[in-house]
Amino acid sequence: MEKIEHIGIAVKDLESSNQLFEKLLGNPHYKIEEVASEGVKTSFFRSGPNKIELLEATHPDSPIAKFIEKKGEGIHHIAFAVDDIFSEITRLKSEGFIVLNETPKKGADNKLVAFLHPKSTNGVLVELCQDIH
Repeated sequence: MEKIEHIGIAVKDLESSNQLFEKLLGNPHYKIEEVASEGVKTSFFRSGPNKIELLEATHPDSPIAKFIEKKGEGIHHIAFAVDDIFSEITRLKSEGFIVLNETPKKGADNKLVAFLHPKSTNGVLVELCQDIH
């Protein structure tokens, strides 16, 4: 894994959360994107070399809506950048990690993504991200 790509934060209201994080970070979001297949609308902020992704559910049975219902707003996942998501999935499976989607899917911010089950990562949802070239 190369680096932390971003930290995902589940929010109830993207508009008010954008205002809050703009004040907190001192700069506006640079992108809003909807990922219909995941039932989520996202907003990205930069903080130095790091990125923060805010995630708002677009329907009540989406993974983000279920997360907020169960745990409330807060950190949802940590994403790591990888060069080759397919070989990284194979490597992590061989190390005993539970991969939630063995076939990467298109995610926000022009990435291929796959997730590791929190049961195998000390309760943290881990996202693997590879740039789509």
